[in-house]
Amino acid sequence: MGEPFVVYGASGSGSVPIEAALGLIGVPYRLEEHAPWEGDRQADRLARINPLRQVPALALPTGEVLTESAAILIWLADAYPGARLAPAPADVRRPAFLRWMTFVSSAIYALYWIADNPARVIDRAEDHAGVKARLFDRIASCWEQMGTQLRPQQYLLGDELTVLDLYVATASRWSPGRRRFYTAAPGLAETVRRVDADPRLATLWAERFPFTDGWER
Repeated sequence: MGEPFVVYGASGSGSVPIEAALGLIGVPYRLEEHAPWEGDRQADRLARINPLRQVPALALPTGEVLTESAAILIWLADAYPGARLAPAPADVRRPAFLRWMTFVSSAIYALYWIADNPARVIDRAEDHAGVKARLFDRIASCWEQMGTQLRPQQYLLGDELTVLDLYVATASRWSPGRRRFYTAAPGLAETVRRVDADPRLATLWAERFPFTDGWER
């Protein structure tokens, strides 16, 4: 392998499950902190990496850059099958894995582009709170749909942790928050708590998405 992977991300963002996956795989990576929501200067720094000025992005040892969190996680899991972070292509669980990875990305994660800054689509500032509330209702509804269709065992797809577990454990901490996630998808609660408590991830959580007082809100 040439140069190590480079993760372009930020604390508490969609780069966290990617950092977790790299740690579990055991490959070296360098982290470059970029928080585009902190202003145009931060966002502009990302333009050479991702023209959308968004994190996460992953630079491969070949120099190629991957964007889109679900794509990065799926690629990593498939590139390192020995880590067993995804069902193999011939595994009967593979269709569900691809379905729910894409579902989290498109039905839930994508809504935060508006929720984080409603001014991107709604001009009237007095309407922003209402827009955010409706988006959070939609996110909770999507978690509910996922919860009604999955029957977790130790983890979401069986007895082995996959990148889907890392993805959901991270995204379920974003607004409207874990308490509402637990209410909307109670059948998934034990699984994400298990990921929260995984000793292999303790240092990562502490450094990149700490469980501060009241974090479940």
